[in-house]
Amino acid sequence: MTTQENKQLMQTIFLELSKGNDKPFLESMSDDMQWNWMGSGPWSRSFIGKSSVLNDLWASVRTTIQQPFRIIADRIMAEGSFVIVEGHGENTTPDGKIYNNRYCWVCRMDRDKLCEINEYMDSDLVTKTFGG
Repeated sequence: MTTQENKQLMQTIFLELSKGNDKPFLESMSDDMQWNWMGSGPWSRSFIGKSSVLNDLWASVRTTIQQPFRIIADRIMAEGSFVIVEGHGENTTPDGKIYNNRYCWVCRMDRDKLCEINEYMDSDLVTKTFGG
C-alpha cells in the first residue's frame, strides 16, 4: 500500500473506533500482529500474535471498559509503512470511573494489514484507574 492508502485505512478504522465499532480495527490486524505498551513500568509489555492481542489484550478491554470502547483520533500522520495516530479515549469503567486516556500509536503496516502498534499512554492514569 502507498503512504496515502495506509493513512486512509487508519482514518477509516479510527472513524469507526470513535463510534465504538472495533470490527474494522480487529479485522485489519495481521496474524503476526504485535502490540507493544512502551515504557519501563509495570504496564509495559508486548502482545505477540493476533490471538494474544485478541485474547489477552482486547478481551480485557471489553471487561474493564464499559462498552462500547471509544478512541478518537486527534491527528493522523503517515510516512511510508508507518502511520502515527495521536488520540484520546472517551470511556468509563463498569464501576463508573472516568477513563479518558491519551494515546500515541505508532502503527506499522505491511501487506495491506496492521502488523505492529507501539502504544504510548498515560500509565499513571492506568494505575490510578485499574491498580498496579
